[in-house]
Amino acid sequence: MSKTTDYKGKPEKDLTKALYEKREDLRKSRFGSAGSKTRNTKEAKNLKKEIARIMTELNVKKIENKK
Repeated sequence: MSKTTDYKGKPEKDLTKALYEKREDLRKSRFGSAGSKTRNTKEAKNLKKEIARIMTELNVKKIENKK
């Protein structure tokens, strides 16, 4: 997987699916190892950034559809 994934030009359906998957990964990262004291905070930070990128692209598409 590349460091940054380009979401521009992807269909809305694919973006929605990717958003669901990233949110699920973040949930698993937070709560999957509830008994463990060590968490990979860098991974969580990167997942949040990816979620923000996807949501931004979805909002751009939403605005374009209104015009």
